[in-house]
Amino acid sequence: MEVTRRLLIWAALVASCGAQLTSTVAEGRSTCTASLAGSNFGETHKAFILQLNADETCVWTIERPENQSIRIIFPHIQLDPDGRCENESIEVFDGRSTSGPLLGKVCGENDFVPVFESSNNSLTFQIVTDPASVQRSVFIFYYFFSPDNSIPDCGGYLDTLEGSFTSPNYPKPHPELAYCVWHIQVEKGYKIKLNFKDVLLEMDDHCRFDFIALYDGPSTTSGLLQQLCGRGQPTFESSSNSMTVVLSTDYANSYRGFSASYTSIYTEDVNTTSLSCASDKMRVIISKSYLQSLNYNENNLQLNDPACRPSVTNVIEFSIPLHECGTIKKIEDHSISYTNIIAFTESPMSAVITRQKHLQIVVTCEMEYNSTVEIMYITEDDIIQNQSVLGKYNTSMALYESSSFEDRIHDSPYYVDLNQTLYAQVTLHTSDPSLVVFLDTCRASPTSDFASPTYDLINSGCSQDETCQVYPLSGHYGRFQFNAFKFLRHLSSVYLKCKILICDTNDETSRCNQGCISRRKREISSYKWKTDSVIGPIRLRRDRRANGNSGLLPQTHTVETPSQPLSHLHLFSFMVLALNVIFVAAVTVRHFVNQRMNHRYQRLQVY
Repeated sequence: MEVTRRLLIWAALVASCGAQLTSTVAEGRSTCTASLAGSNFGETHKAFILQLNADETCVWTIERPENQSIRIIFPHIQLDPDGRCENESIEVFDGRSTSGPLLGKVCGENDFVPVFESSNNSLTFQIVTDPASVQRSVFIFYYFFSPDNSIPDCGGYLDTLEGSFTSPNYPKPHPELAYCVWHIQVEKGYKIKLNFKDVLLEMDDHCRFDFIALYDGPSTTSGLLQQLCGRGQPTFESSSNSMTVVLSTDYANSYRGFSASYTSIYTEDVNTTSLSCASDKMRVIISKSYLQSLNYNENNLQLNDPACRPSVTNVIEFSIPLHECGTIKKIEDHSISYTNIIAFTESPMSAVITRQKHLQIVVTCEMEYNSTVEIMYITEDDIIQNQSVLGKYNTSMALYESSSFEDRIHDSPYYVDLNQTLYAQVTLHTSDPSLVVFLDTCRASPTSDFASPTYDLINSGCSQDETCQVYPLSGHYGRFQFNAFKFLRHLSSVYLKCKILICDTNDETSRCNQGCISRRKREISSYKWKTDSVIGPIRLRRDRRANGNSGLLPQTHTVETPSQPLSHLHLFSFMVLALNVIFVAAVTVRHFVNQRMNHRYQRLQVY
């Protein structure tokens, strides 16, 4: 009896410990934890809805054996509207667990459609909810893709004052599994008016399948203007001089897509005229009302070269190249100036008299050591008006396919192999042929803010990396090559930032002509300008020679809600374990008691 009583007490303790262990596991590993790599979720693409409970942590991993990347899209998110980001959020990680690099974090209040891309064939996302009792659901669409296989006419950069673009294949059905991004950037002082002349996409109340996302700014996190689908002819206006348009499609129900055009609207107050200077042009804005007050219109205006005509929107704009349209260049002391004249031609009313004022606008841009000073004055019957502001040179940096620097790479991010040779070029956008670009410093970083750690490829014009080769001076282009690398313990992304110097080729004593010198010998008084140019990210990829691209499976939407195991299953498992332990312990105790009894009553053998 004593043994039985102790056994029952011990069994109760085991059951109690099992219950505590079950509770701990339920808190640390959510009931919604599952894998999307099994037989039920092993497709190359999938759309599904997650129904979430309060106060839980959910973790999913997407993975396939193919060497492809994963794009995951959250077109519709319904979380706690009053929840704080630190208590309720979605986090996406690059790799097979939450210990991988964080790709991004999404909270209940979003002004963008979250889209993330992995660097390899696995991706993990975690959803944490707070204790509030509200309805929660997340629609998720993911697919595997190869960054090497791009869709023609899928996205691009538009930088003219007006233009048009369409979805790929328009008016034929748009491609499946497409993610296209158009960046519209016009001159400062303008805003963009975007008109969709035709939209025909799959209809859905929340635009979860095929949709267009419009952003009020230069990127897909600038602020969502609207997420639209179905059909219509909407019109939108930006609040600045940039706008971003995204087209995202899934694997079924393709329609003709969209056709859009845009114009520019000048937003700054211009009572008469204004001038701005860049390294490639002078920009003059003239108010229409000002011309009308003088009984002129845009047809009465001309530059030194009458063939150069203005563009007309709600204002009149002359975009004057520094080396064309009759622009006069003057070098004096340590500065360079460019001058042109806008003349007002009279309407021939009479060969003897006129009632119009004789008017000229003389515009001058002066480039100095560390600034660009704009000067404009207007002569109106001996009346002179002066203005001056600041500007800078325009530069950009890009990667190219080979050392010929002919085929520019437009992919962003650009996926490369470790130790692959990369060809980088910094370009000065100017029409002045006498200027030259010198690469002073080029630095790499795993982050776009260039915080520590960083790695110098070029310093003071000298190569600091054994694979880095700096090309000789080549006019408006600074060129170098190096082999791809990655930073240890960081995401496989690299950003490049180059500081360049701009000199006049006629100045033989300029810093540009001195080449590689030590920092303590540097003299910066002889070059005209310095500026920075940034590119990235460059992201490592795996060897894709054995890349497998499975065919698309269903041609109709299959939206699934994964089932979630209940917590009492964990309790049942531990109870079974506890009973097994009790059974083994009982057998052991019984065997032990029998042995003791046998020893106690064993008879002595008599020989």
